[in-house]
Amino acid sequence: MSLLKLVNVSKFYHNKKNVSTGFNKVNLSLDQGEFVVITGESGSGKSTLLNVISGLDSYEEGELYINGEETSHYTEKDYEDYRRKYIGNIFQNFNLVNSYTVYQNIELVLLLNGEKKRDIRKKILEVIDLVKLTKFKNTKASKLSGGQKQRVAIARALVKNTPIIVADEPTGNIDVAAAKEITKLLYEISKNKLVVVVTHNYEQFAEYATRQIVMHDGRIMIDKKLKETEEVIDEPPKYKNIRFFNKLLLAFRNAFNIKIKFFLLVLVYLILTISVFSNYTSLSMSAYNNQMFKTSMIFHDYSEKRIIINKKDKSAFTEEEIEKISKIKNVTEVVKDDILIDNYTYLENDEAKIWNYININDIGNVKKVKYGHLPKEGEDDYNVAILKTAGKVSKSEAEKYLNNTFRLTSNNGGIVSHDLRIIGILEDTSESSLTDIDTLYVTNDILDNIRTETNLFYSDTIVTLNDKVYSSEDYTLTFNLKSSDKVPYGEAYVSEDINIYCKDYNCYKKNLNIRVKNNYYENGFDLYIGDTFKKNTINRKLGFNKDEYDEYAFTIFINPANYKELFNENTYQMSVYVKDEKKIDTTTKALEKMDLNVYKMMDMTSNIFGQILGFVVLFGKIRFIISIIVLFFICYFIIKLILKSRNTYFSTIRTLGGNKKVLNDLLNIELLIDINIAYIIFTTILILIRHKIILKIDYIYQLSTFFTVKDYIIIYIVLMVMSILIANRYSNKLFGGSVMSNYRENE
Repeated sequence: MSLLKLVNVSKFYHNKKNVSTGFNKVNLSLDQGEFVVITGESGSGKSTLLNVISGLDSYEEGELYINGEETSHYTEKDYEDYRRKYIGNIFQNFNLVNSYTVYQNIELVLLLNGEKKRDIRKKILEVIDLVKLTKFKNTKASKLSGGQKQRVAIARALVKNTPIIVADEPTGNIDVAAAKEITKLLYEISKNKLVVVVTHNYEQFAEYATRQIVMHDGRIMIDKKLKETEEVIDEPPKYKNIRFFNKLLLAFRNAFNIKIKFFLLVLVYLILTISVFSNYTSLSMSAYNNQMFKTSMIFHDYSEKRIIINKKDKSAFTEEEIEKISKIKNVTEVVKDDILIDNYTYLENDEAKIWNYININDIGNVKKVKYGHLPKEGEDDYNVAILKTAGKVSKSEAEKYLNNTFRLTSNNGGIVSHDLRIIGILEDTSESSLTDIDTLYVTNDILDNIRTETNLFYSDTIVTLNDKVYSSEDYTLTFNLKSSDKVPYGEAYVSEDINIYCKDYNCYKKNLNIRVKNNYYENGFDLYIGDTFKKNTINRKLGFNKDEYDEYAFTIFINPANYKELFNENTYQMSVYVKDEKKIDTTTKALEKMDLNVYKMMDMTSNIFGQILGFVVLFGKIRFIISIIVLFFICYFIIKLILKSRNTYFSTIRTLGGNKKVLNDLLNIELLIDINIAYIIFTTILILIRHKIILKIDYIYQLSTFFTVKDYIIIYIVLMVMSILIANRYSNKLFGGSVMSNYRENE
């Protein structure tokens, strides 16, 4: 049985509407041990026949048998296996990897065949010595002469140890002396192999040929047996799939062996990374800016940096717990007087209301002022304040308020202080958000009064008088609760208007029970109505002018100590402010681990532009997706141009038996190496810019502040996916046809 047998095999080429013949109705049997020389004029079909024999090209009719097996049903994978097991190719143009050394070119075929790198060194050195290139083993193929390159090609075919070696014009590009050495070398290796040589110059091989075939116009005209040969029957060697380590080795070698290619690919990927980063951060900024248009009908301070917390068991915070919370990463401030943050406090005088919705803080937090002065011990009394404005204040405007007296009114209409004197003004000229408001710094005594007034506003006040219950929660409580140091502890003074709620319209010496209840606690006690007052007696009994009586009609006055006893001074709810709102989720997780209820302010606000901004964000996402698609095709086009110079290498991999998966994996790993290097360069530069070490560019710095670890990972995944798709698309193109069709495209 012949090793190779062709029965009426024909090869045709299709070019648009034209069909040409490569060869027609060829019948041929070839055996192991033969040295077959095929000659003929140009266009006779001899090279085409060689390509079909070697599995580099397909055929259209007839049947090619390999060891008696039909091949007309072969798929590309079958041909890949055939080339790996049976064929060693020697090309006229050598088909070496010019950036590889002699050793690496020969090593390539063994690595593709799944052999371990550490086990093949001896075999490679032996075959290099056989072709007399030992002193050139570490020389790159690009620096070799034509004859030396052909020796490398022969060595590569030999080390593969296949039963068939095909050589297309092996002496066509070398001088006469080198040609003689090559022909002799081919003869020496033909004793146990089938060697098929295509040549124009039969005389160079006449001495060694065992069989001569002459072709003309696509047909075999002469098939002459010149020498008897012994039949050799050897099983083709068995091969393993390429090892993953071998893929890594080849991919790393390919990534760095051509410096200009490596530089260009990294540059392209760096530009791609910057483009994806820019588009992604623009999308993030759009979503973030959308937060800036949020507002709240409930909360006074709806900053996205604010988190409201309380304990799940509704108990009070201890000082140790507050200290622990303040040390959480990204936390900049813990406000124990959370209830005051959303308190609507007004600063006004007799002429007009000057400021609305001001924040209240401790005067001790102020270190310096722009206009006026800080409190001076012994000179400034209890009723002093410092005003901080959100924005600039002119000197003339400041003088209108300095040392003037104002009235501080709480959100429930209670007068906290009648004669509050502003002694200093400072400005807040930092970058502001929509939630920035003015702040009034007051003394601790006034701050305590505001706390009490605010707790009263947010609590249900329940008064039992004359065995009847009146509650602010169900709006049956129609009188106010105030404090005055004129009232003895344990007693209450009530206005004469309240007498209508008592028997005989007289509340004097009646018992009174007051309770305060809210989400966290309930306090209360019994009082004795020690006196009543009216317009004519309000000054004598409480110290107010009779003109102010209307403010205190239907009012119950109790001693300040009793008043404060109603309101537990412990901290049950706090606000936490973060440094970076983009990392707020990490902060909330840390708080939740402390068994706390956590409420992010950004989740409790609504957008004032509603669906309009929703469409803006949606449009931004669509634009991002479109930009990624456009970037992909632009990047693919540029990388395709860069890799086009490597198509010979990829085709060489195919001739050596590398299948589509092998080629795809090699290309994938190589491009992933390039994109990872580009990404490392990009992230290093970005981190340096973010920490203002280099390139102090405000725009890039602003973009970088929107980046979290999650964003780095997302962009990395996007880039990896794009690189893999580029590699897959390009490898599909390389496997779009037969090996020879790819060769013809690259020529």
